[in-house]
Amino acid sequence: MNTPSNKISAPRSPHGLVTPLLEPADYTEYLLRSASEILFILRAVMSAGDHISVYFNDGHNFLLTTIVDLDGEAITLDVGNNAEINEQALVADRLFCVTTHDRVRIQFLLHGVRQVQFEGRPAFRAVLPETLLRLQRREYYRLTAPIARPLKCNIPFPSADGMTSRIVDVNVVDISGGGLAVMTPPEGMPFAPEMMFPDCRVELPEVGVLVATLQVRSLFEVTLRTGAQVKRAGCQFLNLPGPMLTLVQRYILKVERERKAREAGMA
Repeated sequence: MNTPSNKISAPRSPHGLVTPLLEPADYTEYLLRSASEILFILRAVMSAGDHISVYFNDGHNFLLTTIVDLDGEAITLDVGNNAEINEQALVADRLFCVTTHDRVRIQFLLHGVRQVQFEGRPAFRAVLPETLLRLQRREYYRLTAPIARPLKCNIPFPSADGMTSRIVDVNVVDISGGGLAVMTPPEGMPFAPEMMFPDCRVELPEVGVLVATLQVRSLFEVTLRTGAQVKRAGCQFLNLPGPMLTLVQRYILKVERERKAREAGMA
């Protein structure tokens, strides 16, 4: 007896085009396996009412749905609007689910879907996915840190003996769900591409404290309007937990809402 695979490969659409499914093996750093993290992400999707595209039968069929209920063991989805397609989904070996939440791509696989009644209407129910792909890419919206309320990143620098560390505050230039750019630390502090700094902290006003491991990706010089040259560094978040990513997204949305409100007031 063959056990259904959890591997998500890219099926083809009815027109022969590859549907927008990604191969998790190519994005292992973004693959969640913790049941608590997976449940956290799915709850955020459910709360936002994000639509989910469900593909099956090698991509020859698909339907649109939303999550209507979650518990520690199972996920419940609304049925599609086509009864025949719903019947085909129930007998499919697996369902490939794709959605986007706050500009973050989410993809997961469901097995053994069955029809149930939820709040007096038909619904699909399946066990929680064992893995979930939450793709973080450089295409994240990057927010320039507000001048009125600047952000500081506390970076621990290990001492020569490796037993203690010195905390250095650097100014954050911009921030996104994938990382941040900072003004480089003072001369004498080791700071070069590929270096990693665990337990970095950024206080996000009225939102919370972001705690993350940063990896330096690039160093570059910027010429200011005054003509002065300053050094900046682009840093990536490594294995950022779901709750921390949510803090960043919440902060970005908050700042953007405040900016739009100011612009509307001036208009």
